[in-house]
Formats: sequence, structure tokens, C-alpha cells
Amino acid sequence: MKTKRFIRLLFNANKTYDRQVIAGVGRYLNTAQCNWEIFLEDDFRTQQTSLKQWQGDGLIADLDDPYIEHHIARLNVPVVGIGGSYACAEHYPNVPYVATDNRQVIMLAFEHLKSRGLEHFAFYGIPRDPHYRWANEREKAFATVTQQEGFASHIFHGHIIDSQNWPIAQQQLCRWLEELPKPIGIIAVTDSRARHLLQACDELSLMVPERIAIVGIDDEEVARYLTRTSLSSVQQGCQEMGYRAAELLDKLLASKSLTASPSRILIPPLTIHARQSSDFQALNDPYVIQAMHYIRQHACHGIKTEQVLDYIGLSRSNLEARFKLEQGQSIHQTIHHFKLQQACQLLRTTDISIAQIAYYCGYPSIQYMYAVFKKNFNLTPKKYRNRESILTSSDVL
Repeated sequence: MKTKRFIRLLFNANKTYDRQVIAGVGRYLNTAQCNWEIFLEDDFRTQQTSLKQWQGDGLIADLDDPYIEHHIARLNVPVVGIGGSYACAEHYPNVPYVATDNRQVIMLAFEHLKSRGLEHFAFYGIPRDPHYRWANEREKAFATVTQQEGFASHIFHGHIIDSQNWPIAQQQLCRWLEELPKPIGIIAVTDSRARHLLQACDELSLMVPERIAIVGIDDEEVARYLTRTSLSSVQQGCQEMGYRAAELLDKLLASKSLTASPSRILIPPLTIHARQSSDFQALNDPYVIQAMHYIRQHACHGIKTEQVLDYIGLSRSNLEARFKLEQGQSIHQTIHHFKLQQACQLLRTTDISIAQIAYYCGYPSIQYMYAVFKKNFNLTPKKYRNRESILTSSDVL
């Protein structure tokens, strides 16, 4: 029987990133059948004052926190670190380390925006601070990537936001957004910062994604639900990071050595989840751009072509001709496309009843929605949901 090991995890599980890393550690434990007893604080947050007194066999720690990095150096136990990658090799901790590849994270977001036809790019980061080294690295990666690709870059740090400075911070963000060339793609250093961008664009009546396309990082579920415009976001390989970190620690414990040369593993992002905030189309006609934004916002409210015409103030024949030229389809077909797109997303990503989805997407009845799905997919909404669920499960496996 394997010797029982007492392992401490030093993470703040109020963040999606840390929760996914912890899940990856758990996946390794179940796969390798480790006889580990895991210690986590009751509130899943690292209590830094207790580090000096802790005794055990090993640690897996988030070393993006410089305080944690400083104190684990004094512990005489095997340690595996997790955190962001660094452009400069000398900045890595002197322990086995599993990192999210910040350059690849930024590259994935940049390539996505570039593929949509955008030619201007910006980055919304965080003020430089030792506690946000990962954010600084993402900013440097953005500057490097845009320069290598031959594009000018626009960078804004803003404030570390709290309840007191929130109004001033948003005013400054709004001023920055107004000064940017348009259309533009913005990469936010986190989903939280991306949400600030969406709110500022709403305040300024800047059309997203027609004038400003936005991509966040982390695919944070909470951030997605707090914005009316669904947020595109890069999903990092956090579970893989946790799995590889646990695997490294297991090997260290088996070797009974603290002096082995530190391993360094870079984990690329899993994917980018493209949603409405980055669904930019390179359109030239200002009337079509305005109409497209109106349709995005109101397609699921049951609008008809007449409401779009009233909003734009053009005759039907004029606007329809413009749509045919830019979109290759009618205003009605465009409305239908956005309603169907939203229905498909809700079927894929929620367990909301089909009747509710039909209502939320502006279909006059559930029977009408069934007819639309049969026509477009030769599937009922239920079978479409089951098919997507099977595909997602196979991707995970």
C-alpha cells in the first residue's frame, strides 16, 4: 500500500483559474490512485499567516503571489508551483513549475480578432504591480505580438478597481475608448476587465462588436452572466496545469529529493469561445452597421423588418438593397439568423426548457421553433441539444 502523504494546496478558489487547477489535481489523484490527504482552508482561500506553522509532505502553490513564493522558499518540503509564464527565464521561481503560456493565450485572442477582419488592436490591462505579474506578462506579449505582426498597439491600465474609485475609473476608461481608432479589437487581461469594457461601451453607445470587438481571458462563468452582450473569452488549460503539477509532485515525493533541477512546463490555452462581443463583420455601409447592431440587441424581442426600418429611417427598398449588397441576405433573414443563433447557444450551454428558450428567443410558439429547427437542421430542438451534449462530452474525454 502506498504511504499516505499530507499535501497542502495554496490557492484562492474564488477564481475560476484556481478552481480549475484544483480540479486538475483531483483528476490526477483519481487517475494515479495517490494516497494523499489534501488540506485546503475551510473558505478555500490561502491563509498566509499559517504558512510558517504548517508541516506536511508537499505543496502545490499558486506562485503568481510573490508573498507565497517568498515563504515557500523557507519550507523544507517538495513544492510545485503554478502560475503564469515569463518572457524572461530568470523570472521563473526556482522550483518545478507549471505555467499557463501567456504568449499563446494572447496570440489566440489576437488571431481571433484579426481573422474577423480587424486592423486596429488594443489591450486593457492592470496597473503594474508585483502582485499582478501575470497581467504584466500578458501586456508584454500583446505588445510583442502586435509589433511582430506590423500593427500599432494601444494599451490602457486604468485602476485597480474598488467600490470607491469605480465611477472615476469608468470615466477614464470611457475617455480612452473614445480616443481609439474604430473599428478596433480589444483584448482584456481578464473577463472582469472585459466586463468593464462592455459597460463603458454601453454608457458611450459604442456598438459592440460593430465598432469595438472584445475578447476576455478565463472564460469566467459569472462574468458571462453579468453582461447583456455575451463575452468571447479564451479558456486556459487550467485542469491540465493542475494534473501536471500533481504528477510532478508525485515524482518528487517518490524520488525523496529536493535538489532535482526544476522542471518547467508550459500549458497552451484550450480554445477561444467566440460569442457576440467579438462577432465583428467588416461592413462598409454605416446604415447596415447601425441596423446590424439594432438587430443584435433586439432580434429576440420579436422585432420585424418594420422596426428596423423605423430605427434607421430609410425606405424598405433602400435598406434591403444595402443589406443584399453587404450581407447577401434580407433584413428578415438576418433577424432570423440571430434568433436561431441565440436559441442554439441556449440549447448548448443551459438546461433551460425548450419552451422557455422559444419564449426568450422571440418565437411565437414552441411549435414554431420546432418547425424552424426542422427546416434548418432536420432536427428537433431536443435532438439538437442531445447531439451537442454528446459532442461536448466526447471533446472532454
